[in-house]
Amino acid sequence: MEDNFSNYFTETGKVAREYLETRLDLIKLQAAGKLSKALGLFFSLIMAFLLFFFVVVFLGMVLGFWIGERTGSMTIGFSCAAGFFILLLLLMIFFRKSLIQRPLANMLAAELVEEIEEMDDKREERREEKRKEKIIND
Repeated sequence: MEDNFSNYFTETGKVAREYLETRLDLIKLQAAGKLSKALGLFFSLIMAFLLFFFVVVFLGMVLGFWIGERTGSMTIGFSCAAGFFILLLLLMIFFRKSLIQRPLANMLAAELVEEIEEMDDKREERREEKRKEKIIND
C-alpha cells in the first residue's frame, strides 16, 4: 500500500515538475515573441528617423546652396537655411506632444492592444476546444 502511495507521489511530482518546466518554456517563448515585436517596431522607427534625418540634411544643403546662388553669398544662404532649421526645431519642440509623443504612444498602444486581443482569441479558441472535447467525452 505504501509503495502505491510512494509511487503515486513520485509520478505526480515528475508530472508537476514537467508541467512547470513546460509552462516556464512557454512563458519564455511568449516573452521572446513580445520582445521581438517590440524590437522590430523600435528598429523600424529608428531606421525611419535616420532616413528622415539624412533627407533633412541634404535638403538643408540644397536650400543653403540655392539661397547662396540667389544672394551671391554662401554665408547668407547657409545662414538662412540654418535659421529655417532652427525655426523648424522650435516648432517641433513647441508641438512635440501633438507631433511626436501622442502618435508614438498611440502606435505602441495599438500594438499592445493587438497583442492582447490575439492572446484573448487564442484563449477563447482553447476554451472552445475544451468545451467540444468535454461534450464529445460526455
